[in-house]
Amino acid sequence: MDPLFLILLLSLAITPPTSSSISDALSEGSSLSVEKPEDALISPGGVFTAGFHQVGNNSYCFAIWFNKPSSSSSPVSYQNRTIVWMANRDQPVNGKRSKLSLLKTGNLILTDAAQSHVWTTTTTSISPARLSLHDSGNLVLLNLKTKVVLWQSFDSPTDTLLPLQPFTRTAILVSTRSQSNFSSGFYKLFFDNDNLLRLLFDGPEISSVYWPNPA
Repeated sequence: MDPLFLILLLSLAITPPTSSSISDALSEGSSLSVEKPEDALISPGGVFTAGFHQVGNNSYCFAIWFNKPSSSSSPVSYQNRTIVWMANRDQPVNGKRSKLSLLKTGNLILTDAAQSHVWTTTTTSISPARLSLHDSGNLVLLNLKTKVVLWQSFDSPTDTLLPLQPFTRTAILVSTRSQSNFSSGFYKLFFDNDNLLRLLFDGPEISSVYWPNPA
C-alpha cells in the first residue's frame, strides 16, 4: 500500500468530524452566539431561520426570518430578509459576547456583552427542555418529558401574523417604525375590553383609535 495513502487514512481516522452549529433545535446548556453567523436554528424543511439579525452598526436582535429573499431577483442577505418575529426589537445587543442561551433550569435568556439579561422567557422546568424552530415559523420551548409547551413565539408576536398563528385576547401586534427600523412603532392591533379588534395610534403626543371608526 502506498505510504502516503496509508497516512491519509490514518489522519482521517483520528481527526474528529467537524460539527455544524446549524440545527432546528437548541438543547439545555447550549447557546447561540452573535459572533458566529453559523449559529442559527433552521426549521426542518428549511422554511425559516432563527438567529441574530443585524439592525445597526454592531447591534443585533434575535429574530426569525423567512428563508426566501424579499425580492426574487436578489440573493438572500440580511438587508432583504423578511423578518417575522423579534425578541429584543427595542433593545438590540452588542455584536460581541452576546448570546441566546437555554439554561438547565428551562429558562431561555438573551444576554448582552455585559452579561445582563436583555430578554427572557421566564420559564422553569425540572425536566429537560428543548427549543425548536418549526416550519410554521413558531419557535417552541418544550418540556421533553411532559410535552408541555413552556413558551412559544406564536403567543407573543411582534408585527407579523403567520399562517396558522392564532391571534388571541392577550396578543398585541405593534408596527415597526419603518421598513429598515424594526423598533416598536405607533400602531397597535389588539382585542379591546369589549372584545372588538381595534387599531390604535399610540404616538408620543396623542393616542386614539384609528380603526374601526369610534363614531
